[in-house]
Amino acid sequence: MVAAADPRISHIERLIAAIDLPIGRWDRNNRLVFCNDHYLSWAARPREQLLGRTLEELFGAIAWAAAAAAFAQAFNGRTVSYERQLAHGPTPGRWLRIQVFPDVDASGSVEAVFTIATDIHDDVVAREALTATTRRLDRFTENIPYPLTYVDRGFAIRFINKAYLEATGETSENLLGKHIGHVRGARRWAEHEPHFQRAMQGKTVQYTRLVTTLPQGPRWLRTSYVPDLDDDGQVLGLYTVTIDVHELTVAQEKLRRRVERDALTDVLSRRTMMDHIEIALAAPEHATVALYFVDLDGFKAVNDRLGHREGDALLVAVGAALQGAVRAEDAVGRFGGDEFLVMAKVRDTDGAHALALYMLVAVRGVVGSGPLAGVVSASIGYALAPGDARHPLNLLQLADDAMYAAKREGKNRALHCGAVTFEATR
Repeated sequence: MVAAADPRISHIERLIAAIDLPIGRWDRNNRLVFCNDHYLSWAARPREQLLGRTLEELFGAIAWAAAAAAFAQAFNGRTVSYERQLAHGPTPGRWLRIQVFPDVDASGSVEAVFTIATDIHDDVVAREALTATTRRLDRFTENIPYPLTYVDRGFAIRFINKAYLEATGETSENLLGKHIGHVRGARRWAEHEPHFQRAMQGKTVQYTRLVTTLPQGPRWLRTSYVPDLDDDGQVLGLYTVTIDVHELTVAQEKLRRRVERDALTDVLSRRTMMDHIEIALAAPEHATVALYFVDLDGFKAVNDRLGHREGDALLVAVGAALQGAVRAEDAVGRFGGDEFLVMAKVRDTDGAHALALYMLVAVRGVVGSGPLAGVVSASIGYALAPGDARHPLNLLQLADDAMYAAKREGKNRALHCGAVTFEATR
């Protein structure tokens, strides 16, 4: 080709050949007169099928329509770029940025233009995803059915969505630029301000409360206070969103009770009871704690004579009686079957024994003078921490041994583990 005879051009073409980007040189008729090896790989054609052909002949009318304006400007001495999506080569569908710049000779004339293609597919995809996300976010913030606000560092409202306007019955003109405390009123601001202040320190804060002033009745609502941070981690403002979590909160409370409470008797579950014991004994300095192991006497006869429904009703009544026999801060749990655990703070061994006798009376009071009178009673064994044991399992074992000793001594009685001889244990 003519340009190859020029030593300067040959030098430039050798340099271009070494660049790891597809580069082409086009004459004033928009024909490709030179391309490097990377251009061949990019076009997926041999050199003889490329040189001498126009861009439109090589890549089609759509490709030329995207390039024509940039070529015209480059032939007028400007460096420009455009973007298009590949329809050829080994990676069709990928986005490229084509830079077009003039090849100016010594006289200042533009005799050709160069093109350099750079793969920007990942950037375009990310940009389109960001644009789409921004559009979705705009629609979301406007249409989310929960009140949403943005306040600056001075707590002035800078953004509000439709749900907030509907909840307050206000207009954006009356709210934007106003201190959110003035909008919500002194009482509500006093309630919410500590959470705003914590969030202004860069912490995401959540506040769940039961709101009783709603038209639909009391509902659990949760407000999240999310700091808006700049690149340096400084708080620019806060986002707040309030959502209705009533059903979730109620369901979580039911689940918590299912885990913490025995399903039949509603006293503490075995697992929760053991947790209470471990916590009480792990305290660095704790008062004397008595652990009572309560086992019903004659319970099997209840099931055999009256059926399991009556047996279950008796267990429920015994659980309630034991809870009524101790203080609110003490703990009553079902260990399994007809066995219960009671943990209570006591002054000393005498106080522990007095409480055990009181629980015996409470259990007897459940059956009263009915058909179970004289049939059902309780055997209670108990141990004290830290005097008898400091480890929960050791304490439980001592109380269990004392309970079995009480049964062997005639039932319907309470024994301290200290009164149990080795021969009397299981």
